[in-house]
Amino acid sequence: MEKTRKNLSEAFSGESQANRKYLAYAKKADDEGYKGVAKLFRAVAEAETIHAHNHLREMGAIQSTSENLMSAIKGETYEFSAMYPPMINDAKAEGYSGAEKTLYFANEVEKIHAHLFRGALNNESQFKDVEYYVCTICGNTVENNPQEKCSICAAKKEFFKKID
Repeated sequence: MEKTRKNLSEAFSGESQANRKYLAYAKKADDEGYKGVAKLFRAVAEAETIHAHNHLREMGAIQSTSENLMSAIKGETYEFSAMYPPMINDAKAEGYSGAEKTLYFANEVEKIHAHLFRGALNNESQFKDVEYYVCTICGNTVENNPQEKCSICAAKKEFFKKID
């Protein structure tokens, strides 16, 4: 089972990355006017999501909602406390300002995600009628009503997307 679990984990990572990559490719195809190609990329991305979810389920990684929230908090906290800071420092030291910026955005938003998950775990928002909005520039995630400018990247309110 050890080898199979490792294989499922690797397959989950690959399928997850393919999903995100194909969605980015679909956006680019849409931007360039290739609507049919964009639709193909989105269809295959959806299939990759199904594969990833199946692998995750077989790994036993989907638990109760409270266990899933605790796992999410652990993951988000690791990212902003241990993973991203040295990456930001490396990008800065190597003069990759674009990478430094995107890594910084992710680091700041992971703190917000951990906070939102903690609130859900503490039942603060479980029964609230909450709307979520995500900044399409940096990923900032806010409840109910975005401010006029994003608190992370200063994008205008119009750059926030309502999540259904």
